[in-house]
Amino acid sequence: MFDSRHIKTFHEVVRTGSYSAAARSLGYTQPAVSQQMKALERGAGTPLFTRAGRGIRLTEAGEMLSRHADAILGSLTAAQQQMSAFTRLRTGRVRVCAFPSASATLIPEAMARLAADHPGIRVDLLESEPPESLHRLVRGECDITIAFTYPGMRADVPEELAEIPMLEDPLTVLLPTGHPLARRRAVRLVDLADERWIAGCPRCRTNFLHACAEAGFEPDIAFTTDDNLVVQSMVAAGIGVAVMPALVLSFLCHQKVTGRVVEPHIRRRISAYAIREHLRVPATAVVLEELKAAAAARDGC
Repeated sequence: MFDSRHIKTFHEVVRTGSYSAAARSLGYTQPAVSQQMKALERGAGTPLFTRAGRGIRLTEAGEMLSRHADAILGSLTAAQQQMSAFTRLRTGRVRVCAFPSASATLIPEAMARLAADHPGIRVDLLESEPPESLHRLVRGECDITIAFTYPGMRADVPEELAEIPMLEDPLTVLLPTGHPLARRRAVRLVDLADERWIAGCPRCRTNFLHACAEAGFEPDIAFTTDDNLVVQSMVAAGIGVAVMPALVLSFLCHQKVTGRVVEPHIRRRISAYAIREHLRVPATAVVLEELKAAAAARDGC
């Protein structure tokens, strides 16, 4: 069995090219590095280095171990971060990562409930779009992630994560208030086939392109931005129209923008995610319950 300390030293020897350089980088003596590499070779049952003039080079076995060293050290770092997160959560601090429209709607409502009912729990808020937000959860950078997916889209959720469904969020189209179709209660995508469009994040844009293809046209995407407020400003200025989730309508800022339901109806699924073992941590469970309550108050609106 390999010692993780030896793997770390081996990785540094490979990176720096010599025992002496690795020793300087790690703050060890050169004999200490040499002893660790001998111990690693005994564990491997084969030489990992061979002399090459005044330097060293990897043997075939060393090359094989080097290919795995990054992954081994990465997994150890992730495990340490998750264990640290587990310990920290017991103190009542929870890190929540969410996409922007959830940060502007679900998070404030849940945090207001949390402050009233559980004042000892503190929440740090981070923002990322999926799938990056899920990757941050796996890497131990946050404790809860709120993410979304669309019908027919592969969720690609790592198996160590638990999914907690929260909300079905219908899509709407944002139109300038004076647009002829703004007088309708609902708007068909095909009726907007000749419009210029403003597209959002990669996952939303992929779903939008699929919906337009289903409606029989290819949209003219003039601008792309992840910023909901920028989208609203562009629509208000008459630069284009945009498909946005209904959550955005609750913080629609421009009087010159009108939101209308899209036909045929398309809904994205919003869920919370957490490391399965963390579901038993009281602070995590409390924050998840408050998030679910905030989502339930909006579901179907």
